[in-house]
Amino acid sequence: MKKLLYTLSAVVLLGASFADAKVQKLVVSGPFASVSHPILHMIETNALKDVADKVEFRVWKNPDELRAMAIKGDVDFVAVPTNTAATLNNKGVDIKMLSVSVWGILGMISRDNTLKTLKDFKGKKIAVPFRADMPDVVFKQLAKKEGLDPQKDFELVYVASPVDAMQMLIMRRVDHALLAEPAISMALRKTKSFPVSIVAPDLYRSVDLQEEWGKVFGTKGDIPEAGVAVMGHVKDEQLIKRFQEEYAKSLEWYKANPKEAGKLAAKTLTMLNEDAVNDSISHVRLKNVPAKEAKKELEFFFEVLMAEEPKSIGEKLPQESFYYGK
Repeated sequence: MKKLLYTLSAVVLLGASFADAKVQKLVVSGPFASVSHPILHMIETNALKDVADKVEFRVWKNPDELRAMAIKGDVDFVAVPTNTAATLNNKGVDIKMLSVSVWGILGMISRDNTLKTLKDFKGKKIAVPFRADMPDVVFKQLAKKEGLDPQKDFELVYVASPVDAMQMLIMRRVDHALLAEPAISMALRKTKSFPVSIVAPDLYRSVDLQEEWGKVFGTKGDIPEAGVAVMGHVKDEQLIKRFQEEYAKSLEWYKANPKEAGKLAAKTLTMLNEDAVNDSISHVRLKNVPAKEAKKELEFFFEVLMAEEPKSIGEKLPQESFYYGK
Protein backbone atom coordinates (compact mmCIF):
# COMPACT_ATOMS: atom_id res chain seq x y z
CA MET A 1 0.00 0.00 0.00
CA LYS A 2 2.81 2.38 0.95
CA LYS A 3 4.57 1.55 -2.32
CA LEU A 4 1.39 2.33 -4.27
CA LEU A 5 0.93 5.66 -2.49
CA TYR A 6 4.56 6.52 -3.15
CA THR A 7 4.14 5.73 -6.84
CA LEU A 8 0.98 7.81 -7.08
CA SER A 9 2.70 10.71 -5.32
CA ALA A 10 5.59 10.51 -7.75
CA VAL A 11 3.21 10.62 -10.70
CA VAL A 12 1.44 13.67 -9.25
CA LEU A 13 4.75 15.44 -8.65
CA LEU A 14 5.96 14.56 -12.13
CA GLY A 15 2.78 15.99 -13.60
CA ALA A 16 3.25 19.14 -11.54
CA SER A 17 6.81 19.54 -12.80
CA PHE A 18 5.60 19.37 -16.42
CA ALA A 19 2.92 21.94 -15.65
CA ASP A 20 5.52 24.20 -14.04
CA ALA A 21 7.61 24.03 -17.22
CA LYS A 22 5.09 26.31 -18.90
CA VAL A 23 6.24 29.91 -18.40
CA GLN A 24 3.79 32.58 -17.26
CA LYS A 25 5.06 35.26 -19.63
CA LEU A 26 7.42 35.26 -22.58
CA VAL A 27 8.80 38.62 -23.70
CA VAL A 28 9.86 39.02 -27.33
CA SER A 29 11.34 42.24 -28.68
CA GLY A 30 12.03 43.51 -32.17
CA PRO A 31 12.15 46.53 -34.49
CA PHE A 32 9.19 47.65 -36.62
CA ALA A 33 10.86 45.99 -39.64
CA SER A 34 9.81 42.81 -41.48
CA VAL A 35 11.82 40.44 -39.26
CA SER A 36 9.39 41.12 -36.38
CA HIS A 37 6.13 40.62 -38.26
CA PRO A 38 5.93 36.79 -38.04
CA ILE A 39 6.16 37.16 -34.23
CA LEU A 40 2.96 39.22 -34.29
CA HIS A 41 1.23 36.32 -36.05
CA MET A 42 2.55 33.92 -33.42
CA ILE A 43 0.99 36.08 -30.72
CA GLU A 44 -2.27 36.61 -32.63
CA THR A 45 -2.78 32.86 -33.09
CA ASN A 46 -1.56 31.97 -29.58
CA ALA A 47 0.89 29.60 -31.24
CA LEU A 48 2.99 29.14 -28.10
CA LYS A 49 0.09 28.40 -25.74
CA ASP A 50 1.60 25.00 -24.90
CA VAL A 51 4.76 26.58 -23.47
CA ALA A 52 3.70 30.08 -22.36
CA ASP A 53 0.56 31.52 -20.79
CA LYS A 54 1.23 34.93 -22.34
CA VAL A 55 3.57 36.29 -25.03
CA GLU A 56 4.32 40.02 -25.00
CA PHE A 57 5.94 41.94 -27.88
CA ARG A 58 8.04 45.04 -27.20
CA VAL A 59 9.40 47.32 -29.92
CA TRP A 60 13.01 48.45 -29.76
CA LYS A 61 13.84 51.56 -31.81
CA ASN A 62 17.64 51.34 -31.86
CA PRO A 63 20.45 49.01 -30.75
CA ASP A 64 20.93 50.98 -27.51
CA GLU A 65 17.35 50.22 -26.46
CA LEU A 66 17.87 46.54 -27.27
CA ARG A 67 21.15 46.50 -25.34
CA ALA A 68 19.42 48.00 -22.30
CA MET A 69 16.70 45.32 -22.47
CA ALA A 70 19.30 42.58 -22.78
CA ILE A 71 21.38 43.82 -19.85
CA LYS A 72 18.28 44.11 -17.64
CA GLY A 73 17.37 40.57 -18.61
CA ASP A 74 13.69 41.35 -19.15
CA VAL A 75 13.49 40.03 -22.71
CA ASP A 76 13.65 36.36 -23.74
CA PHE A 77 13.78 36.33 -27.55
CA VAL A 78 14.68 39.13 -29.98
CA ALA A 79 14.21 39.87 -33.65
CA VAL A 80 17.45 41.57 -34.58
CA PRO A 81 19.90 42.52 -37.36
CA THR A 82 22.55 39.80 -37.38
CA ASN A 83 25.44 42.24 -36.91
CA THR A 84 23.73 43.81 -33.87
CA ALA A 85 23.41 40.36 -32.30
CA ALA A 86 27.12 39.73 -33.05
CA THR A 87 28.08 43.07 -31.48
CA LEU A 88 26.08 42.34 -28.32
CA ASN A 89 27.64 38.88 -28.08
CA ASN A 90 31.14 40.27 -28.51
CA LYS A 91 30.46 42.82 -25.76
CA GLY A 92 29.63 40.11 -23.27
CA VAL A 93 25.85 39.91 -23.64
CA ASP A 94 24.72 36.27 -23.55
CA ILE A 95 22.78 36.08 -26.82
CA LYS A 96 22.67 33.30 -29.41
CA MET A 97 21.46 33.50 -32.99
CA LEU A 98 18.66 31.00 -33.64
CA SER A 99 18.01 31.58 -37.32
CA VAL A 100 18.33 34.04 -40.19
CA SER A 101 15.03 34.93 -41.86
CA VAL A 102 15.69 38.19 -43.74
CA TRP A 103 18.14 37.90 -46.64
CA GLY A 104 17.34 41.09 -48.53
CA ILE A 105 15.72 44.27 -47.27
CA LEU A 106 17.94 47.16 -48.44
CA GLY A 107 17.41 49.35 -51.49
CA MET A 108 17.89 52.79 -52.96
CA ILE A 109 14.90 55.02 -53.63
CA SER A 110 15.04 58.12 -55.80
CA ARG A 111 13.08 60.86 -57.57
CA ASP A 112 15.12 60.12 -60.70
CA ASN A 113 14.04 56.97 -62.52
CA THR A 114 17.18 56.95 -64.68
CA LEU A 115 19.43 55.91 -61.74
CA LYS A 116 19.99 52.16 -62.10
CA THR A 117 23.40 51.50 -60.48
CA LEU A 118 25.37 52.92 -57.55
CA LYS A 119 27.63 54.67 -60.05
CA ASP A 120 24.58 56.61 -61.25
CA PHE A 121 24.31 58.12 -57.76
CA LYS A 122 27.76 59.71 -58.02
CA GLY A 123 27.62 63.33 -56.83
CA LYS A 124 24.15 62.89 -55.33
CA LYS A 125 22.94 63.81 -51.83
CA ILE A 126 21.70 60.62 -50.15
CA ALA A 127 19.95 60.14 -46.80
CA VAL A 128 21.47 57.13 -44.99
CA PRO A 129 20.25 55.62 -41.70
CA PHE A 130 22.46 54.22 -38.92
CA ARG A 131 25.90 55.73 -39.52
CA ALA A 132 28.67 53.09 -39.37
CA ASP A 133 26.07 50.36 -38.98
CA MET A 134 24.85 47.68 -41.37
CA PRO A 135 23.00 49.64 -44.13
CA ASP A 136 25.75 52.27 -44.28
CA VAL A 137 28.56 49.71 -44.27
CA VAL A 138 26.94 47.54 -46.97
CA PHE A 139 26.47 50.64 -49.17
CA LYS A 140 30.09 51.76 -48.69
CA GLN A 141 31.58 48.33 -49.34
CA LEU A 142 29.55 47.91 -52.53
CA ALA A 143 30.51 51.41 -53.69
CA LYS A 144 34.20 50.68 -53.11
CA LYS A 145 33.98 47.37 -54.98
CA GLU A 146 32.54 49.32 -57.89
CA GLY A 147 35.46 51.77 -57.90
CA LEU A 148 33.77 54.60 -56.03
CA ASP A 149 34.96 56.59 -53.01
CA PRO A 150 32.02 56.85 -50.58
CA GLN A 151 33.49 59.92 -48.88
CA LYS A 152 34.17 61.87 -52.07
CA ASP A 153 31.68 60.57 -54.63
CA PHE A 154 28.48 61.02 -52.58
CA GLU A 155 27.07 63.57 -50.15
CA LEU A 156 25.87 61.25 -47.39
CA VAL A 157 23.37 62.72 -44.93
CA TYR A 158 23.18 60.49 -41.86
CA VAL A 159 19.94 60.05 -39.93
CA ALA A 160 18.90 57.99 -36.91
CA SER A 161 16.60 55.49 -38.64
CA PRO A 162 15.02 54.42 -41.96
CA VAL A 163 11.86 56.28 -40.91
CA ASP A 164 13.84 59.53 -40.60
CA ALA A 165 15.35 58.98 -44.05
CA MET A 166 11.86 58.30 -45.43
CA GLN A 167 10.55 61.53 -43.88
CA MET A 168 13.39 63.53 -45.48
CA LEU A 169 12.36 62.13 -48.87
CA ILE A 170 8.68 62.88 -48.34
CA MET A 171 9.47 66.44 -47.17
CA ARG A 172 11.73 66.87 -50.25
CA ARG A 173 14.80 67.62 -48.16
CA VAL A 174 16.61 64.98 -50.21
CA ASP A 175 15.88 63.30 -53.55
CA HIS A 176 17.61 59.98 -52.81
CA ALA A 177 17.83 57.63 -49.83
CA LEU A 178 19.11 54.24 -48.73
CA LEU A 179 16.18 52.51 -47.04
CA ALA A 180 15.08 49.17 -45.64
CA GLU A 181 11.65 47.70 -46.23
CA PRO A 182 8.92 48.44 -45.27
CA ALA A 183 10.17 52.06 -45.21
CA ILE A 184 10.63 51.97 -49.02
CA SER A 185 7.03 50.90 -49.58
CA MET A 186 5.80 53.42 -46.99
CA ALA A 187 7.57 56.26 -48.81
CA LEU A 188 6.04 55.18 -52.12
CA ARG A 189 2.57 54.98 -50.55
CA LYS A 190 2.84 58.33 -48.76
CA THR A 191 3.80 60.10 -51.99
CA LYS A 192 1.29 58.10 -54.06
CA SER A 193 4.16 56.77 -56.20
CA PHE A 194 2.40 53.44 -56.75
CA PRO A 195 1.49 51.39 -58.62
CA VAL A 196 3.80 51.45 -61.62
CA SER A 197 0.90 52.48 -63.86
CA ILE A 198 0.71 55.99 -62.36
CA VAL A 199 1.76 58.49 -65.01
CA ALA A 200 4.18 60.60 -62.98
CA PRO A 201 5.14 59.03 -59.66
CA ASP A 202 7.17 61.15 -57.27
CA LEU A 203 9.54 58.37 -56.16
CA TYR A 204 10.99 55.24 -57.75
CA ARG A 205 12.56 52.03 -56.52
CA SER A 206 16.14 52.14 -57.70
CA VAL A 207 19.15 49.93 -56.92
CA ASP A 208 18.51 46.67 -55.05
CA LEU A 209 21.57 46.35 -52.80
CA GLN A 210 21.22 42.57 -52.64
CA GLU A 211 21.46 42.32 -56.43
CA GLU A 212 24.55 44.55 -56.31
CA TRP A 213 25.99 42.31 -53.60
CA GLY A 214 25.48 39.28 -55.85
CA LYS A 215 27.27 40.95 -58.76
CA VAL A 216 30.18 42.19 -56.66
CA PHE A 217 30.81 39.03 -54.63
CA GLY A 218 29.69 36.42 -57.16
CA THR A 219 26.82 35.08 -55.05
CA LYS A 220 23.05 34.71 -55.42
CA GLY A 221 22.71 38.07 -53.69
CA ASP A 222 21.33 36.77 -50.40
CA ILE A 223 22.65 38.80 -47.45
CA PRO A 224 22.00 37.36 -43.96
CA GLU A 225 20.73 40.65 -42.59
CA ALA A 226 18.33 39.78 -39.77
CA GLY A 227 16.77 36.95 -37.82
CA VAL A 228 15.78 35.82 -34.34
CA ALA A 229 17.96 35.22 -31.29
CA VAL A 230 17.53 33.88 -27.78
CA MET A 231 18.90 35.39 -24.59
CA GLY A 232 21.20 33.22 -22.50
CA HIS A 233 18.95 33.03 -19.43
CA VAL A 234 16.44 30.98 -21.46
CA LYS A 235 17.62 27.41 -20.77
CA ASP A 236 14.49 25.43 -21.67
CA GLU A 237 15.39 23.70 -24.95
CA GLN A 238 11.77 22.66 -25.56
CA LEU A 239 10.68 26.30 -25.28
CA ILE A 240 13.41 27.37 -27.71
CA LYS A 241 12.49 24.57 -30.10
CA ARG A 242 8.81 25.56 -30.03
CA PHE A 243 9.68 29.21 -30.65
CA GLN A 244 11.79 28.24 -33.66
CA GLU A 245 9.06 25.98 -35.06
CA GLU A 246 6.31 28.55 -34.74
CA TYR A 247 8.42 31.41 -36.08
CA ALA A 248 9.19 29.33 -39.19
CA LYS A 249 5.48 28.57 -39.67
CA SER A 250 4.45 32.20 -39.18
CA LEU A 251 7.10 33.38 -41.64
CA GLU A 252 5.55 31.12 -44.28
CA TRP A 253 2.09 32.48 -43.42
CA TYR A 254 3.47 36.03 -43.69
CA LYS A 255 4.82 35.40 -47.20
CA ALA A 256 1.65 33.68 -48.38
CA ASN A 257 -0.84 36.19 -46.93
CA PRO A 258 0.49 39.70 -47.58
CA LYS A 259 -2.87 41.46 -47.20
CA GLU A 260 -3.67 39.88 -43.84
CA ALA A 261 -0.05 40.32 -42.77
CA GLY A 262 -0.24 44.03 -43.56
CA LYS A 263 -3.37 44.43 -41.44
CA LEU A 264 -1.85 42.52 -38.53
CA ALA A 265 1.45 44.46 -38.60
CA ALA A 266 -0.29 47.84 -38.79
CA LYS A 267 -2.64 46.92 -35.95
CA THR A 268 0.25 46.28 -33.56
CA LEU A 269 2.92 48.60 -34.98
CA THR A 270 0.91 51.77 -35.48
CA MET A 271 3.73 53.58 -37.30
CA LEU A 272 3.22 51.16 -40.22
CA ASN A 273 0.73 51.37 -43.07
CA GLU A 274 -1.01 48.08 -43.87
CA ASP A 275 -0.90 48.61 -47.64
CA ALA A 276 2.81 49.44 -47.47
CA VAL A 277 3.55 46.25 -45.51
CA ASN A 278 1.51 44.32 -48.08
CA ASP A 279 3.56 45.95 -50.88
CA SER A 280 6.87 45.31 -49.14
CA ILE A 281 6.58 41.54 -48.70
CA SER A 282 7.24 40.74 -52.36
CA HIS A 283 10.38 42.91 -52.23
CA VAL A 284 11.97 41.25 -49.18
CA ARG A 285 14.01 38.04 -49.42
CA LEU A 286 12.50 35.85 -46.72
CA LYS A 287 13.58 32.33 -45.84
CA ASN A 288 14.15 30.74 -42.45
CA VAL A 289 17.60 29.17 -42.10
CA PRO A 290 18.93 27.84 -38.75
CA ALA A 291 21.95 29.84 -37.58
CA LYS A 292 24.28 26.84 -37.68
CA GLU A 293 23.39 26.24 -41.33
CA ALA A 294 23.83 29.94 -42.14
CA LYS A 295 27.19 30.22 -40.36
CA LYS A 296 29.26 30.32 -43.56
CA GLU A 297 27.16 33.15 -45.05
CA LEU A 298 27.07 34.98 -41.71
CA GLU A 299 30.83 34.89 -41.26
CA PHE A 300 31.42 36.08 -44.82
CA PHE A 301 28.95 38.94 -44.22
CA PHE A 302 30.60 39.82 -40.90
CA GLU A 303 34.05 39.86 -42.52
CA VAL A 304 32.81 42.30 -45.18
CA LEU A 305 31.33 44.54 -42.49
CA MET A 306 34.49 44.33 -40.37
CA ALA A 307 36.67 45.35 -43.31
CA GLU A 308 34.79 48.65 -43.48
CA GLU A 309 33.76 49.23 -39.86
CA PRO A 310 35.03 46.77 -37.20
CA LYS A 311 32.70 48.22 -34.56
CA SER A 312 29.67 47.19 -36.65
CA ILE A 313 30.11 43.58 -35.45
CA GLY A 314 31.97 44.20 -32.17
CA GLU A 315 35.46 44.17 -33.75
CA LYS A 316 35.75 40.38 -34.18
CA LEU A 317 33.87 37.38 -35.46
CA PRO A 318 31.58 35.90 -32.81
CA GLN A 319 32.56 32.58 -31.27
CA GLU A 320 31.09 29.21 -32.22
CA SER A 321 28.72 29.40 -29.23
CA PHE A 322 26.97 32.39 -30.87
CA TYR A 323 25.32 29.99 -33.33
CA TYR A 324 22.58 28.09 -31.53
CA GLY A 325 22.21 24.40 -32.33
CA LYS A 326 24.10 21.15 -32.34
